[in-house]
Amino acid sequence: MRDHFEIRDHDAAGRIGRLEVPRAGVTVETPALLPVVNPNVLTVEPERLRTEFGAEMLITNSYIIRSTDRIRDRVLEEGLHEFLGFDGAIMTDSGSFQLAEYGDIDVTTEEILEFQRRIGSDVATPVDVPTPPDVDRDRAERELETTERALADAEAVETGEMLLNAPVQGSTYPDLREAAGRHAAGTTLDVFPVGAMVPLMNAYRYADVVEAVTAAKRGLDPDCPVHLFGAGHPMMLALAVAMGCDLFDSAAYALMARDGRYLTVSGTDHLEEMTYFPCSCPVCAEHAPADLREGDDDRAEWLLAEHNLHVTFEEIRRIKAAIREGTLMELVDRRARGHPAMLDGYRALLDHAEQLEATDPVSKDAFFYTSHESARRPEVGRHHDRLARLETPDDLLLTESKPPSSHDHDAVWRVKPPFGPFPRALSETYPLTAEVPERVDAAAQTAAAEGVRRLAEANPETAITLGHDGWAETAIDRVPDRVAVDDLRELGR
Repeated sequence: MRDHFEIRDHDAAGRIGRLEVPRAGVTVETPALLPVVNPNVLTVEPERLRTEFGAEMLITNSYIIRSTDRIRDRVLEEGLHEFLGFDGAIMTDSGSFQLAEYGDIDVTTEEILEFQRRIGSDVATPVDVPTPPDVDRDRAERELETTERALADAEAVETGEMLLNAPVQGSTYPDLREAAGRHAAGTTLDVFPVGAMVPLMNAYRYADVVEAVTAAKRGLDPDCPVHLFGAGHPMMLALAVAMGCDLFDSAAYALMARDGRYLTVSGTDHLEEMTYFPCSCPVCAEHAPADLREGDDDRAEWLLAEHNLHVTFEEIRRIKAAIREGTLMELVDRRARGHPAMLDGYRALLDHAEQLEATDPVSKDAFFYTSHESARRPEVGRHHDRLARLETPDDLLLTESKPPSSHDHDAVWRVKPPFGPFPRALSETYPLTAEVPERVDAAAQTAAAEGVRRLAEANPETAITLGHDGWAETAIDRVPDRVAVDDLRELGR
């Protein structure tokens, strides 16, 4: 049991939590964004990250500090918090990114953890091996064994109150990610980053990100705080939270600004091509794109970085509100419309609806059917699973319309796409209070037909008649042959 992480609210696999960071003496509310601070280049001062943007935690690179003489000696003397001017929690990376980029680093896990402890890090990282995507399985297994030895080395180091990361690797092999998660959860370490995700995110392979994270989550325990390394674009944060990630580190705000790129929740715009800023953050409210293009380049970069931070922190707050309101999946659906690759990621997430259902609340304020993907949400599968619990009469009419004024059936139940059949007494219970368009699509009808099939199979002795409102053939094909089917539109002619 990890006492330093407490989950307060759930929606899908997303959660609002409280991460206690004892060495810093602070508790960080998750989901949380950790801005990446380059110790050599402070694009936005860490103090401002705390006071103006609301950052409770940030991340910097202990390997760069250790390798840079003019910085190392000062940080050792002053301490990391004093050096950066930040009184929140600070996580430090170990040099694993440099290992992945350049192939070698001159430090061991024991050495870098001891250095992180000496400079005052609050959450430290061992030297794991970030295996890139699509490598051959032998390499992925071999490098995973090296990472697991690093976790064992980390367990053996005396770190006091400093929390330790236990990176979860495994390349693009879901079974290795799951096994790595299970191994990491079995250690005494504290925070669980899913690593080597940056190449996938840079290539817009969000479906593969989903497969890696959901596999890691299957191995990790529910009380494991999960960090998605390298995830900082606001476009994909709602999806990542819905997968069950709690912490995100963003260098994107600065790197994109350096390239003249402007972040939004639906993608990235180029400053050179913009006429208007579609945002109301302080930067966008006080400047036009032309102002930044015509001014000093450094100042334009700083202002773009500030906007990028504002929009990213705003999205974190919006996600927390959605979790509290039970509307996280609707938010993910909206974000998925911003880019085809995001839609791929959302659809991949829904492939794991059963995994999401395990933590999804059984009751919320509302269910909005906003796309055909909504037919695959966890609430629909949960309703289908529970149909077998319902008692049925000998002769049952299922209908989308009002009950007929006269009939010979023992009972009349409602049918509502995408859920399917239910007794009318349940009409005012979640999720059957769902808001559904009048023009229901084939996906919702097919999901409802699946509900009819599940009910019929659970009650083979019940005679069932289905009255549907012009369902597509793909939906009717899901209905068992023994169910009598009437098209209400034809009956009304």
